[in-house]
Amino acid sequence: MTSNRLVFLATLVAGLGLSGCAGYRESRGFILDEQLASAVQVGTDNKTSVERTLGRPTFTGQFNDNEWYYVSRRTSTLAFRAPKVTDQTVLRIRFDAAGNVAAVERTGKDKIASIDPYGRTTPTLGRKKSFFEEFFGNIGTVGGAGVPGAGTTPR
Repeated sequence: MTSNRLVFLATLVAGLGLSGCAGYRESRGFILDEQLASAVQVGTDNKTSVERTLGRPTFTGQFNDNEWYYVSRRTSTLAFRAPKVTDQTVLRIRFDAAGNVAAVERTGKDKIASIDPYGRTTPTLGRKKSFFEEFFGNIGTVGGAGVPGAGTTPR
């Protein structure tokens, strides 16, 4: 009877341990409806009709308010790893000065930029200082000549 309990307990612990390795999928951003996205036509639609059809954009252009972006992204994650992008769609709608649709462009996962940090430090210009030079470097400069507040007596 104790061997049956031991087998049951081991199976239970293994099952709980493996359940933490389960993956999950997640959708982020705008949920793109193909029919609605294809309904936006160049020359016939304007900002108001696009907003009624697709809703408010995910974001607008930083330097130009006549560019609207609708971003949809699907990711999958396995256990405790970082999410991996499985699908991405960016719908870019450009408007002319009158507010009419000038262009509709669609890009995908191929436009994702991979940014790899350079080591653990950020390279900077200038002189490198040691820890002690940084720590003790300001001794004697506080209240020195040429520094605002020098020569004044606190009241």
